[in-house]
Amino acid sequence: MNGPAQSPDDGYERPGGQARIPGPRGAADDLDPGHAPQPLPSSLPQTPPVPASPPPSHAVLKSLLGAWALAACSAEETRAVEDHLTECAPCAEEALRLRDAVGLLHPEETLDLKPLLRSRVLEDCLGKRPARIPVPAWASPYDTETARLDALLQDFGDSEWHTPVRLKWFEEERRRSQRTTVAGVIGHLLTVDGLIATALGLDDPLGSHAPPGGPTVRTEYFWGASSYPTTRQVREPWREQGHTLVRTVSFAGRGVAELAVDYGGFALPLGDAFLERAFECWVHAWDIADAVDYPYEPPSGPHLHRMIDLAARLLPGALAQRRRAGLAAPARGLVAAGAPGRTLHLEIEGAGGGGWDIALDSPGAKPSVERTVAEIALDGIEFCQLAAGHISPEDAAVGQHGDREAIRDVLFAAASLSRL
Repeated sequence: MNGPAQSPDDGYERPGGQARIPGPRGAADDLDPGHAPQPLPSSLPQTPPVPASPPPSHAVLKSLLGAWALAACSAEETRAVEDHLTECAPCAEEALRLRDAVGLLHPEETLDLKPLLRSRVLEDCLGKRPARIPVPAWASPYDTETARLDALLQDFGDSEWHTPVRLKWFEEERRRSQRTTVAGVIGHLLTVDGLIATALGLDDPLGSHAPPGGPTVRTEYFWGASSYPTTRQVREPWREQGHTLVRTVSFAGRGVAELAVDYGGFALPLGDAFLERAFECWVHAWDIADAVDYPYEPPSGPHLHRMIDLAARLLPGALAQRRRAGLAAPARGLVAAGAPGRTLHLEIEGAGGGGWDIALDSPGAKPSVERTVAEIALDGIEFCQLAAGHISPEDAAVGQHGDREAIRDVLFAAASLSRL
């Protein structure tokens, strides 16, 4: 029997030929009965390869050595130069010399700003263009020390603000201390600076319910006013108050320096009160820096000299107060006010140093070179530590000559200048 006729594309074996695999068929509705499917091309066109750029010449690579030593080359140039250095000994030697020279041009330095940088920049700026309303000379140490302390606090995190700090002072015949935090120290400075604020007619940081009294009473009131520990939020009112104080006295004129500031048991002229606040700001900044293990430089020589001068001028009064309390030897020769009396010569060495003659028997007596009975020599920083109550009179490394009793009384009087 004869079967049905076979199509040339049906995939069956042709007579005398080989079997052929049919191509893929489309869907029924996609087929065009009038056109046969077109065969697929055997290969797709290829994109011609991009020819590689020739490597830089020796002269070009040698000219890049300086930029390479300064790390100023692009990544591609850096690879090319470093590949070349493995093959060219003269260029490798030149590269080493250039890299060493760059090290000399850029010595490694600490990232911390130098403590005197701010004062130098301000001095240079004011020298070129003096301020229309200058800060009084007696307020400049306070302005500087508060700015230095604020710079120390600027990058403190929460943990640093709660770092324990031990405040130290000397009372009667022994050293005392009080434990607080960095934030508590700034709160202490805020409240005592408030004594100057109230003297100038400004707002008291403790408000209308501030207790009467001196620095100790005000500080204890501030620390006990809240059941929560003082936080970093105290920094902003402290700095704002400091700026306000300096701005106020700058606009007030010359006579304001004699305005009395009441410290509770005593009073100071406003000019001396600003120096006293500058001294305490530096001392407590030192306490804070020591607590967080950070170096802190002393004030500049001129400012340190002003602080030491204030302490030296307060010594006769402190000595008389201790004598009234029975803590110092009695006066040996009372004289009329303004008359020469027994004298101790205080020599302060180092930056900010100088010489001061201290009346021994009466604050109103006039120091006299002819009636000098003793001499003391102290380093300036150590004298400040003594006046701040950070070291005891027995521990001070003192060069001394003359009346031992007078020397002891003056050293203890210097320590008694300290307080909380």
